[in-house]
Amino acid sequence: MNSPASIANPYEVGLAQFGAPLSSSLITGNLVLGLDPADGAGPSNNDGCSALTNASDVAGKIAFLTRGTCGFVVKAKNAQNAGAIAVVIADNAAGSPPAGMAGVDPTVVIPAVRISLPDANLIRPQIASGVNVSLGLDLSRTAGADANNHALLYTPSPVVPGSTISHYDDGAIPNQLMEFAINSDLTHDVQPPKDLTLPLLRDIGWFADNDNDGVGDAADLCSNSDLTAGNVLIGSCDTTVPNYVSAAGCSVRDLVTNAATNAKNHGSYVSTVAHIGDVLLANGIITSEQKDTLQSCAARAK
Repeated sequence: MNSPASIANPYEVGLAQFGAPLSSSLITGNLVLGLDPADGAGPSNNDGCSALTNASDVAGKIAFLTRGTCGFVVKAKNAQNAGAIAVVIADNAAGSPPAGMAGVDPTVVIPAVRISLPDANLIRPQIASGVNVSLGLDLSRTAGADANNHALLYTPSPVVPGSTISHYDDGAIPNQLMEFAINSDLTHDVQPPKDLTLPLLRDIGWFADNDNDGVGDAADLCSNSDLTAGNVLIGSCDTTVPNYVSAAGCSVRDLVTNAATNAKNHGSYVSTVAHIGDVLLANGIITSEQKDTLQSCAARAK
């Protein structure tokens, strides 16, 4: 919203499956209430389900219509026929963020967006005195993500049983397989940048993991890890170092065992274990005291 100043802020919108998609090239115009014969929706002469009676006012402007009585495509087509350059459809029921709009009509070529009921109630009273808006995408923000680019979950208000929290927010672009509804633009590609399904499943533990160390086999450098709980022992010497598993899939026990297996002599073994301790210390996994104990146990090993 560009004006008036009292409502001049960015507003979230639900996107349509039909019509022209929004882009970074803004569509700017004055908002005009689209009027049609009273046929059901409230306000009853603003649902856009019939030909608009104030086409001369709407032409070249952005039409403001209310959800209800007929489908979104019908509303958009009637606004387009009246000469509107875009259409904003106000929700008539509580719910946020504003959901997308389904429908198919290749003859609709203007963009259509949906706004929430609270936003509609804020904007509608201002229209008569003049409201100027710009429709478009903010390319500085990632759709369906928060300010830290973390994927948003579907959390509408009010709660939708079976859909809330268990799906991605439907504001994601492109639409995601794990949104609450099926969308026509979904493909068989479940990897970024098309889709987040594969990393989602990996995040919650759905991947091949032969040794159950939490690292997928494809990235596991130690495919049969020693995951024995407790501190790492070298012989009977307690190193006081917990058996931590690295992101590469190797436990500290794996690293110490591999050092013994591959060492050419005792000195080489002690040097390798010392390096392991240096790396663990540098990554904040162990303390300097634990590093010293680890090296001391290696030095005393036969």
